[in-house]
Amino acid sequence: MARIVQTALAGLTLLLAAGATGCSTFSSTEESRSNLSANSSQALDTLAATNPAAKAVASQAVAVLVFPNIVKAGLAFGGAYGEGELRRGSTMVGRYRSYTGSWGLQAGAQSYSYALFLMNQDALDHLEMSDGWEIGVGPTVVVIDAGVAENLSTSTLSDDAYAFIFDQQGLMAGVSIEGTKISRMD
Repeated sequence: MARIVQTALAGLTLLLAAGATGCSTFSSTEESRSNLSANSSQALDTLAATNPAAKAVASQAVAVLVFPNIVKAGLAFGGAYGEGELRRGSTMVGRYRSYTGSWGLQAGAQSYSYALFLMNQDALDHLEMSDGWEIGVGPTVVVIDAGVAENLSTSTLSDDAYAFIFDQQGLMAGVSIEGTKISRMD
């Protein structure tokens, strides 16, 4: 238990320091952009290979926001942060950051990936025109879990956006993107 608390505190300190200074996990160099792009491609490939519903949604999406590595930590108060990119087809059209604050009964640290498939031009316009998109406000986002994925087909896709959370690692129960804010980096 002491190890979990220590890991959570270290992760939370890192998240708070990054948020307070406005720094990012990647610098703005061409090499870091290339790393982010490679990690995003790998994350999408992994998702498509392991989740047939994600592959079906991707084939109908106008664009996808992919965050290949979100780090979440908490001990009563917590947060999550990561960087990703917006893609139209295989072309990167923007870099974004995702961050969340939380409070409540929580202790631990974890990392995960998520992809947010934007299904129509209105959802894409909201992302591009807003000063940061807070999930839960604006276009409808459906988080796809195993139960929803079983009943999902390309003919039933009617919502603005679909989110897939995957590749979870660490010692913290549950992941939610509700209340997450996504904002453009450049």
